Amino acid sequence: MKSILTPLGPKADKDTVRRHNLSLVLRAVRDEGESGEATRAGVAARVGLTRAAVSSLVEQLMDSGFLTESGKTFSGQAGRPGTALKVARTGAAGLGVEINIDYVSVCVVDLAGTGRVRQTEHLDNRGAPAEEVLARAAAIAARTLDSAREQELRPVGAALALPGLVSGGAVRQAPNLGWNEVPAQDLFGDALTALRPGRPVLPVASENEANLAALAELWFGGLGDVRSFLYLTGEIGVGGALVLNGELLRGAHGFAGEIGHVVVDPDGPECRCGSRGCLEQYAGQSALLRAAGVDGPGTGGGSGVLELERRARAGDERAVAAVAEAGRMLGRVVSGAVNLVDPDAVVLGGIYRGLMPWLSPPADEELTGRVVSGLWSAGSGRLRASSVAGDAARGAAALVVQDVLDDPVAYAEPSGG
Repeated sequence: MKSILTPLGPKADKDTVRRHNLSLVLRAVRDEGESGEATRAGVAARVGLTRAAVSSLVEQLMDSGFLTESGKTFSGQAGRPGTALKVARTGAAGLGVEINIDYVSVCVVDLAGTGRVRQTEHLDNRGAPAEEVLARAAAIAARTLDSAREQELRPVGAALALPGLVSGGAVRQAPNLGWNEVPAQDLFGDALTALRPGRPVLPVASENEANLAALAELWFGGLGDVRSFLYLTGEIGVGGALVLNGELLRGAHGFAGEIGHVVVDPDGPECRCGSRGCLEQYAGQSALLRAAGVDGPGTGGGSGVLELERRARAGDERAVAAVAEAGRMLGRVVSGAVNLVDPDAVVLGGIYRGLMPWLSPPADEELTGRVVSGLWSAGSGRLRASSVAGDAARGAAALVVQDVLDDPVAYAEPSGG
């Protein structure tokens, strides 16, 4: 992603500067629209350009379909009343596709960051050939694109949210899926293109699903001023991501955040990754259901997890004990990460969100006793559930939207529609 702080350099021409300024103005309208109404004068003050320059840029963005006028006017201190601007609810958008062990979820997000279309299918993807899983995901995506077109949305790219180690468009290792060196990006892209003959090829990107869920939490969640946090998502496995000062920490090879494979007990149960006693063997979905005595892996709509929640609410001792033990294990492992990177908060998503009443107290107790700074205390609110907005599919779609906001000219609708 480009940075607006990066110097344009001596070779920057007028077109480069104008594209840069178009991005500034589009982002300013989008950001101001989250808290109120944006006007040309307000945008000019925000980005440091003249009112005349902003008016010219706004006209270009409106002509390209990125901005519209709401019809509402505001009286300024001088000059004509300002007309309220807003990001268009039609046109360019992002497509996000989350492929997980027991479901595929696809969504479309518009330039304002609003989720507009969502389709989810619960499928047991374990043991299925990667090509088959990705073809299923492409079929769901194709149907979602049809629904988006009915709303006059035009997704300009797709991003895949994938479990495991993801780099260079491939899943290097996803133990719970049994995938190794799977060129997921190409396989999905080829399958989607085959389903949409005669339509433009949609560019495809990919990222680890926990990373994208963390970005969705950052962009759309209820974190307020928190810009540094550790995000954990509980599914069949346990994924993790770290955001520091508003930036995702990927690591030297893009594999940072694999907290589910931190070893809790070297003599513990064998893990699919080849090690023993990994955190997911104590706090992953399958381990939780097994410890609680809930039959089934939790596929088919997450019915196993819903049953676990039901039993915990009813005070079932075995269910409550299983969740509490998972919370203790999470707290022990997470305390090490907190000591290492000093985040403002730890956010728990996925299945953990619904289990927080029973999961959080033992996890908080472990963190309070093990974080050496003394800044952590039970009930402080630093351990929190994710928001409903913080899911990987939405984060994936928003990743595409960020590219559009960075360079709207590159994504303007071709002349003639």
